[in-house]
Amino acid sequence: MSDASSVSVAPYLASQSLTVLVPVYNEEESLRQLVVEVDKFLSQTPVPTTVLFVNDGSTDGSLALLRDICRPGTAYEFISLSENRGLSTAIKAGIDHSRSTLVGYIDSDIQTTPLDFLTFFEFFPAYDMVNGIRAKRQDTFVKKVSSKVANGVRRALINDGIEDTGCPLKIIKIEYARRLPLFHGLHRFLGALVQLQGGRVKQIPVRHFPRFAGTAKYTLWNRAWKPLVDTFGFRWIRSRWKNYEIGEQYRATSRA
Repeated sequence: MSDASSVSVAPYLASQSLTVLVPVYNEEESLRQLVVEVDKFLSQTPVPTTVLFVNDGSTDGSLALLRDICRPGTAYEFISLSENRGLSTAIKAGIDHSRSTLVGYIDSDIQTTPLDFLTFFEFFPAYDMVNGIRAKRQDTFVKKVSSKVANGVRRALINDGIEDTGCPLKIIKIEYARRLPLFHGLHRFLGALVQLQGGRVKQIPVRHFPRFAGTAKYTLWNRAWKPLVDTFGFRWIRSRWKNYEIGEQYRATSRA
């Protein structure tokens, strides 16, 4: 057993369930292969698992593919936003529609493998979120440099200790996920927001692969300037964040 907990993991997992969120925006070229990879995970997951695609207003054939993939008797479901609202909104919409005790997140570009989720479970319940760190990143030079700069600036400004906030491989306890406020750039601060609630975040290395198909949706502009602006927004939220605990209560039982 790792240093994660003195509490046995197996009894905890016996009462848990997982929803894996997959935001989709114009990913028709990779969706079929993604299902192949996710099926491998579904055959090994130790907890009942649902895969929830969140179509973020795709303009290609992604929605038609999702209708075909998500059929009765499978672990696949989808919701479709009426228009493109961005990654943060897609993730929050997925959380709002999850019916499980744990919620995971993975991108649809297959640069990470859902099989690495299997290594996350041993850190529950001691931790409230497990966040991947992409090892040996298979990205372009510009993407790697811009991400490194953005991560460095974010850590300097908010000191959250999250090494790779952009890693699209995470699992969060649903009670922490439900409390995430929806704002532009939310997806860049999932770990920091769990910490803000008093939660513990574990970070572990995960594998990273070249993009399977399609093109990246991010540019140097939204990998550098926008994260900086969002970081100042997060600092404002953090300065006004409040938590509370119930010390005592009495609630009358309902009467027939």
